[in-house]
Order: sequence, then structure tokens, then C-alpha cells
Amino acid sequence: MHAAMLRISLAFAAALLFIAPAHSQPASDMVLYEGARLIPGDGGAAIGEAAFVVDRGVVTRIGRKGELGAAGGVKRVDLSGKTVMPALVNAHGHPGFQKGLTYAAANYTRENIINDLNRALYFGVAVVMSQGIEKGELTFEIRADQQAGRLGGARLLIAGRGIGAPNAGPGAPAYAGIAYEVTTEDQIRSAVREQAAKKVNGIKLWVDDRGGRAPRLSTALFRAGIDEGRKLGLPVTAHVYYHVDAVDLVDAGINSLAHLVRDKEMDDALVAAIVKRNVYVMPNLGGAERAQYTSPPAWIDEPNLVALLGETVAPEVIERMKKAFAGRDAAAAARAGQIYANMRRSVAKLNAAGARIILGSDTGLEDHFFGYAEQRELEQMVAAGMTPAQVIVAATSRPAEFLGLQNTGALAPGKSADFLVLDANPLDDIRNTRRIAKIYIGGREVDRAALRAGLQKNF
Repeated sequence: MHAAMLRISLAFAAALLFIAPAHSQPASDMVLYEGARLIPGDGGAAIGEAAFVVDRGVVTRIGRKGELGAAGGVKRVDLSGKTVMPALVNAHGHPGFQKGLTYAAANYTRENIINDLNRALYFGVAVVMSQGIEKGELTFEIRADQQAGRLGGARLLIAGRGIGAPNAGPGAPAYAGIAYEVTTEDQIRSAVREQAAKKVNGIKLWVDDRGGRAPRLSTALFRAGIDEGRKLGLPVTAHVYYHVDAVDLVDAGINSLAHLVRDKEMDDALVAAIVKRNVYVMPNLGGAERAQYTSPPAWIDEPNLVALLGETVAPEVIERMKKAFAGRDAAAAARAGQIYANMRRSVAKLNAAGARIILGSDTGLEDHFFGYAEQRELEQMVAAGMTPAQVIVAATSRPAEFLGLQNTGALAPGKSADFLVLDANPLDDIRNTRRIAKIYIGGREVDRAALRAGLQKNF
């Protein structure tokens, strides 16, 4: 009786939190998937009429349809006419702060963080790195529950509390008091060690003067922070705005830039240094792109994007998103347009030089929803000059590489079977990554209907 009651309680809790069984124990049966176009995500050529075998949640073999022998009794799944690609990996998000029309510290609850992770997964995002706007123990508890197989949603990685100069952390009222404020090398090293002791997945620094409201984090201080992170085996990511800061950060050995330079186009010397030092760069085009409009842009009504958004976000919030474009100051929009043009030119330069561009869309800012923002960012990277094939690498295997995730990010033998089944080919049009038929994590199909119902119940 006790066991039965426990099962019922657990089922009710899962329904209450709207958790998809995405990270439970992998399927034990061998499955042969046949007939789809397979995009490996590691830069390799797509395979038409592909076949691949998943055993206990891991891809074991890949070939063409008819080439892979399978023992009798093996389950076969016909994916003819579909395209499969790895699930997306986002290296820059901030879950937990928006709930409906409100964006506030009070929204930062376990349930709301989980809702953001479920929304991300619904849009095809398998991994989210929360970059430094985290308070208390909630994200650590959620990560532990995912690792133990008790919780689904997009896999959460965390940078804990970010570090900056006094008043240099994120500026929204919802974020007040979260960032470390350091003025000495001992303080920044101590902050890095404190977060490392909590087993964070990376360190986040804010370096610039935040539009004049704070002092710049000095070169000596961020060098100390980067050095301490390196000693402890943690990648260090910097929020950057000015070209001069990016030059100094790259010279200091930063692992990744969470934004492009925005005061000017990146010059050739900076691009060359980024490539030489293997710095990962997140274009993070969404904010500037949205800010340049004074009326709703055409892309906001793209049918597949509208469908996904309408299934996961309250109607009144979507209406506010659309209305926000109207009435903007024309001069401010023009400035944003110039910034966005500089950013696009920088992306083109970085891409041509072979820089390690990765998906990191600052997801979770107000009305910049999980899943939605990542899908938009893919389109923006193509608009900036990357090919769809390059964008897919930047959104799958390369951010997984940056985050040290050896078991995901590509469809290859030995990798977890974390993949999207699409109704159309994103190599033809990157927006086809939104045409999701199914999602598999660890070889198990994600219950998207349950995710959708849970998100809608929590509008």
C-alpha cells in the first residue's frame, strides 16, 4: 500500500511541476531509426536516407538505410521525409525571473525556474547554462535533481553568482544584490573559489562600466579572476560591451565573451586574437535586433514561431511584446540599428576567420523567452552571414564543447541520443528548426503535450 501511495504522490508532483521524463534512466531497448536526413551537428556532411541505432539511450551506429543490420526484435522507427539533428545547447540564459506580465525577484522560485527549463525543452533546447544571475540554492538543487534523474526539462548548468565591480552587475531591480562586488585581487579570487566550492559549471564576470553607472572591472582584477578560474578548471565568461575591454580580456586568457563588442565593429586584430586564443564568442544579437524597430517586424508573425510561442506563453504577454515595438523613440531605435549593423559585421568577420561562435542568446530577459529567443538567434546568425550548417554547429556541438559536455551536442557514436525530429530541412531554411515533430533526450521521446499543458496551466 505504501509503495502504491508513493507512486501516486510522485506522479502528482510531476504533474504539478510539469516535468517531462527527459532525464530519467535511458531506454534499455535497442531502436533503429531509418529514413531521415541526418545532420550530425559536428560539421560533417548530412546523410540522406540515414539510419542510426540507439541502445540504452546512446547512439551506437550511424549509416544509410539498409546498411545497418539489426537483430530480430529490434524496434524500428520510420522517419522517412524527416530531418534529424542534435538538440540545441544554449550557453547563456537567466531562468526564473519572468512570470506572465511580471518580471521580479519574487518570481525566482523553483517552480518558475522549472517552467523556463520546460519551455526551453519544448522549443528543442536540451541544455541551458545560467550565466551568473542566481541566488540562493535553487539552481543547485534543481541541477542535483536532474543529475539524479528526478527532474526533466532542459539540462541546467550554472555559473552561480557573477562577479563585477561595485554596481556593475546586472541592472534590473529583479537582480539586486546577486552579484559579487569586488575591489581587490584577493576578493575576486575568493569569490571564484567560493563558487568553485559549490561546483559551478563556470564563472561569470561583468567587466564594462554598464553605460557609466559603475566603474570598469580593472585589468588586474579580471586577470586575477581568469587566472583563479583556470587554476580550478572552470571556464570564465565575460560580459563585454567596449572594444578595448574585449582586447584586454582576450589577451588575459578569457574563455568566452557573452556578447559581441557593441561600441564598434570588431577590428581585424581582435578577430585574429580571438581565433588564435580559441575564445568562444556568443553573438547575442537578439537585444539590439529587437531594439531597432519602431513597429512590429515581419518576423514576429512567422507561422512556426507564432505557433510555438502561442503554445507556451500567455496571450496577453504576446500582445505586450507586439505593442512594445510601437512608440519607441526613433533616435534610440536608430542607434540600436547602428549597433546591430556593427554586430552583424563582426559576426561575418569572426565566421570568415574560423572563430568559435556559439549559441548564447541572453535568454530569460524580459519577454525574451526560453526557446523562443534561441530559435530567433539562429535566424539572426544566418542573417549575419553564417550558413545554416555553420549555425547548427554553433548551436549544438560547439557550445557543448565549450561547456565540457562530452556526451551531447552531436549525433555520433558514443553520444547521448539527444535529437530533434523536424518536418523540414534546416539546411534549406534555418527557421525549419522550429518545425519540431518530436524531441528525444537520452533515447526517450519527450512528452511535449505534457510540457505544453503544464506551461499553459501556469500562464
